[in-house]
This record gives sequence, structure tokens and C-alpha cells, in this order.
Amino acid sequence: MGCCCDRRCGLISGAVFGALVAVLGGILIPLGNNVIKDTVEKEAVIEPGTTAYDNWVSAGAVVYRQFWLFDVKNPLEVLEHGAKPVVMERGPYAYKTRYLAKENITAFPNHTVSYLLPAGAIFDPSMSVGPEEDMVTTLNLAVAGAYTLIPKPFHLVLETLIKNNNASLFQRRSVKDLLWGYTDPILKGTVGIFAPYNDTYDGPYNIFTGKDDISKVSTIDMFQGMKTVPYWNDKYCNMINGTDASSFSPFLDKKKPLFFFVSDICRSVSAQYESSQDLKGIQVYRYTLNEKTLAAPSINPDNQCYCKDILSTKNCTVGGVLGVGACRDGTPVYISLPHFLYGTPSLTEDVLGLSPSIEHHFTYLDVEPTTGFTLRFAKRLQVNMMYGPSKVITVLKKVKDYTIFPLVWLNETASLDDETADIFKKELLSRVQLLDMVQKSLIGIGTAIFVLCTVGYCIIRRNNSKFV
Repeated sequence: MGCCCDRRCGLISGAVFGALVAVLGGILIPLGNNVIKDTVEKEAVIEPGTTAYDNWVSAGAVVYRQFWLFDVKNPLEVLEHGAKPVVMERGPYAYKTRYLAKENITAFPNHTVSYLLPAGAIFDPSMSVGPEEDMVTTLNLAVAGAYTLIPKPFHLVLETLIKNNNASLFQRRSVKDLLWGYTDPILKGTVGIFAPYNDTYDGPYNIFTGKDDISKVSTIDMFQGMKTVPYWNDKYCNMINGTDASSFSPFLDKKKPLFFFVSDICRSVSAQYESSQDLKGIQVYRYTLNEKTLAAPSINPDNQCYCKDILSTKNCTVGGVLGVGACRDGTPVYISLPHFLYGTPSLTEDVLGLSPSIEHHFTYLDVEPTTGFTLRFAKRLQVNMMYGPSKVITVLKKVKDYTIFPLVWLNETASLDDETADIFKKELLSRVQLLDMVQKSLIGIGTAIFVLCTVGYCIIRRNNSKFV
């Protein structure tokens, strides 16, 4: 009888012990979450000595830009018969960019820090289909630019310049010249799709460090000394929202979009959660650019203030392109997604040979949800120029309508390397995972002990009742 009593007492004690262990694990959940929160928030602040600062101040992962240029296959037919241009994609031609660390880093008392992003491009033949000297037939940048910049009453002057320099609507140039610049005979100056680039800077940016409010970390306070941009003549469109996309505030809520400012297109955009991905053993949230970002105002009314050219956009009914002339000295430059992805069908009907593909042409960010660090991204944009009909300019007399012509599309990518991934997992995520594992283990072990002891006690009690 004493033996049974001892066993029952032992099982009761075990059940109580198991319950206490499980409760301890439950108590550790909010306590552990607070520890995790405090640790992450401390390391996410952009100030010397934190993980965020060490990653932020350096060049970080090497950024590559791959370019695909559009080679015109029927230039004579376009000039002589007004045929639609037929293009063929040529590329990639790859360059290492954003390999230089931030410069002029200056901290301010209001918990902001300013910096410059130096630009540079180094050709990488191993990632390219050919040398920079490959020749491409494409739009004459000077002719297309002057067509818009010079008022129509003075187009006779442009006609004279074109004839005197034996120029045309199209030209044949090397990849290197088209991308980074060449001396144009008409303008007597340097012309290029991205000229000037080397030895230039993006910014300055002024961002919040998150020291006083971690929810504002990396959020842009000013760009080039401005709280808002002056390009769109509208309070909404001029807003500078979010970060520069390199990082966001910690503890992402996948239900909420991410906002970031893109200096290439002079405006802010948003990305929405699409899926969870595994990146070198790290779970990341993939955010993709909203397909309505460049939609026509009839589909996305918020874009009405971005429509500045009613001619080429057919009274703002053409979607999928953004005229950035307002921030590019008035030049008729239009930004779109590659191959006019998500654009109005007329864009791919006016220029033949394009094949938009979501798989190859969409933009995404892979962000680690606990820290808010962007660990991988692909920014894909296309640069286009506009030209139209003319009764004065000979090379444009056969042109039937305003045409937005694709010059080049780029894929700007970066991903964290194996070494950085190991450091990231060891220094930050391992602590979070260890605490989480301890919490779950205590709850699991405690619950198991409680259940086993309770079942054992019930069995002994039932067996003893049979002999009473």
C-alpha cells in the first residue's frame, strides 16, 4: 500500500513539475520575444558598432547591372515607308556597379545621417555575350531628344543640322558608346543613355538612424536636400516615401506593403508580399513591384499626376510607361518595365519583336523579416525615348504616330554571399533561433511530463480501485 502511495505521490509531483516547466516555457515566450525585440532593434540602429551600420557603411554585396540593347533590324523601311520598327534584343552586357562604399557620411543631432552613393561601372566580359565594342543599330539619341526639346517652329533648324551632319533617325554605335557616352556631331557634346555615370554620385541622401524610433530606421528624410521632389507639380506625386530599398524597419508585417524611393525614376513606389523564400538557409520575404505602379490613370487614379505628356501617352490612356523628362532636363525619356511588361498593348504593337515575361522582367526584393535587411534584389527597368511625325524633318516625314522606342533594359542585381550569410546566421539569427528552441523545448518537455504522469496516476488509481 505504501509503495502505491509513493508512486502516486511521485506521479503527482511529476505532473506538477511538468506543468511548471510548461508554464515556464510559456512565460519565456513574451520574455523571450522582448529579448529578441530589444536585441534586433539595438542591432538595427544605424550607428557605429551595430550590425546594421557595419553592413550599411560598406559597399556590401557587389551590385551588377546587365544590359540588353534593342537592335533595329529594318531602319530603312521605317525611314522610307513608315514601317513599324522591328527590334532584336542583344545582351547581356554586364558591368560591376555600386562596388564603392558610401562617402561623406555625416551624423546629425536629429538622429539622421547623410551620405553619397558613388557610381562606377566596370565591364565584366565573363558575364557578357561579347565585348563592349559590339555594334548596335538604335535610335539616334540627339535627333529624338532635339525633336522634343526644340519647339516645332524651329524644327527647320534641326532639319538643317541633321542634313549638315549626315545624320538620320537611327544610328549604329558600340555598346560602350551608347551606354556611357560619345561625342555627338549634332550637339557637339557628350551623349549617352547613362552619361555621365563614372565619377558621379547618387544623392546626397539623409535618412533616419532609428535611434529614437526604430520604425523610422533607413526612412529617407531628405533627398538632395529636399523633403519632397519638385518634378510632378503635385503634393502626392512629389512625396518621398520609405527607404532607398537597401533595408526597412525590423519585424515586417507581410500584410503591409514596403515603400521606397527610386532615384532612377524620380518617384516613390511600393512592393507587396508575394511569397517566402529560402536564401542560403535564411528565410526571406519576397516583395514584388505592384503591377499597377505604372498603370494608366484610368486603372490607377493615383498616377494621374505622373502623366505630363498627353501626345505620346494619347491623353494619358497609355499605361506602363513613366515620362521622366521633368527630372531629366526635359528630354523625352520614358521608363518602363522590360519589354513594356504590364503596359498597354499598343506599346508592343508599335514596336515589333518584344516579348514581355513576368518571370524574366519583374522587380523583386528579398527581405529578412526580423531585421528588415534586404538580402537579395533584382531591379529591372527599361529606358525608352519618344519620337513622332514631322512635316519639316525629312527623317520623320514617314513616321505615322508618336512612338515610344525601347533603347535598353537593365537587370540590376545583388545577393548576399556565403560568408556574409554565415555571419548573419551566427551573429543574429542563431540567438533568435536558440531562444525560440528553448521556449518550445520547455513547453514540449513540460507538457509531455505532465501528460505521462497524469496518465500514469490515473492508471494506478484505476487499478487500485478494482481491489477495493
